[in-house]
Amino acid sequence: MYEDKTLVCKECGAEFVFTAGEQEFYAEKGFVNEPQRCKACRDARKNAARPEREMHTAICANCGKEATVPFKPREDRPVYCSECFANMRGEN
Repeated sequence: MYEDKTLVCKECGAEFVFTAGEQEFYAEKGFVNEPQRCKACRDARKNAARPEREMHTAICANCGKEATVPFKPREDRPVYCSECFANMRGEN
C-alpha cells in the first residue's frame, strides 16, 4: 500500500527516505504531515533543547582508573568506570 518516498530536509537540504514502514506508523498515529527534517536534523533539534549533563570525575572502585559519571558520587557507594561496569553486568 505504501511506497518509500524521497523527501528533502528543510533544515540541511539533504535527501532522505520516508520509508513505507514509517508512513504506516504515521498513519496509525494519525499524523497527517510528512516529516520535514532528516533523522540527523530531528535528533539535533531534540538535543538542542536539552541542557548539557553535568559530569563528575571519580575513581573506579574496581580498577582504580579515573571515570567520568553523570551523577555526583557518594562516599558510601562504589563507582565503576564504564569498562568495569560492563564487565560486572556481563556485557563483555
